[in-house]
Amino acid sequence: MLERIEALESEFNDLEARLGDPDLLADPRRYADATRRYRQLEAIVTVGARLRSRGDDLSAARELYADADAEDRELLREDIDEAERDIADLGEALRLLLLPRDPNDDKNVIMEIRGAEGGEEANLFARDLFEMYRGYAGRQGFKLTVLEVSPSDLGGYNDVVFRVAGDHAWTKLKWEAGPHRVQRVPVTESQGRVHTSSATVTVLPEADEIDVHIDPNDLQVDVFRASGAGGQHVNTTDSAVRITHKPSGLVVSMQDEKSQLQNRAKALVVLRSRLLKAQQDRQSAERSGQRRDQIGGGGRSEKIRTYNFKENRVTDHRLGLTLYKLDRVLAGELDDVVDAMVHDERARQLAVGDD
Repeated sequence: MLERIEALESEFNDLEARLGDPDLLADPRRYADATRRYRQLEAIVTVGARLRSRGDDLSAARELYADADAEDRELLREDIDEAERDIADLGEALRLLLLPRDPNDDKNVIMEIRGAEGGEEANLFARDLFEMYRGYAGRQGFKLTVLEVSPSDLGGYNDVVFRVAGDHAWTKLKWEAGPHRVQRVPVTESQGRVHTSSATVTVLPEADEIDVHIDPNDLQVDVFRASGAGGQHVNTTDSAVRITHKPSGLVVSMQDEKSQLQNRAKALVVLRSRLLKAQQDRQSAERSGQRRDQIGGGGRSEKIRTYNFKENRVTDHRLGLTLYKLDRVLAGELDDVVDAMVHDERARQLAVGDD
């Protein structure tokens, strides 16, 4: 491990010297990649230096111990035990830092929730999921910004698109992608029967112009009058924007803001993120020979998680994790589920590394 750290220290020093290079500063993409790599290496080098220092402390203490009298040996034994504990802890921290990184770990996220099977009950559940993520974002210190929302007849959401910004937003929220299933008595049910409905959640890494370049000639931009609640601009001005990316066929519409420019800017944020995710999916498919679809068909039988109101139960089917605190999870207490997914990923990566 220390040999690998020495190689990374050399890369870190070379990169530190290059960060002031005018040619690098003139290339936004290369400079962003370099600074991102610098931050990654800085954490590794810091822990590596601490590990090496504590290794030297341990060697020195052991040498002194061999020639010490009984009284000094007792003190040196404490130093040896403490150094061994520190080395074990630092070694584990270094192993985690050396794990393969998700290329999106430093990114914010764009999330989309849509009612799937279950009619209006699915739309009501979509709103419940949005409120859950809003609560979780608040608990984590993330900033949540709604980009677009389409209300349903009974106060739910046909779909809602929002941005979540903050440290480790992608690392923690990427696990939410997929079909979510709810089992409860709908407000529209007169006989008290439990229904099963579903909503789909898509999680996209937020892309900027450095990540994805969009040729303006590839865009078809249509403007139209916004509809629904929203103020005086609704149905009076052509403020809504629909952008079609002609090469991919992707379409993004925005109408929540009062000006065309604001809606256009929001639409481009979502479009870039969808294009980046599609690009990463293609690369992943080339490497693995298969593509994992985040949301499936949105059917009730396809699910990553089930929310059962009668039993106050949440079950994540990927890990077989069951929690009997549905009310608290829907209030934003997602830590148990998210942390379990993060730890599972790290355990699998460590197992591969050990093999």
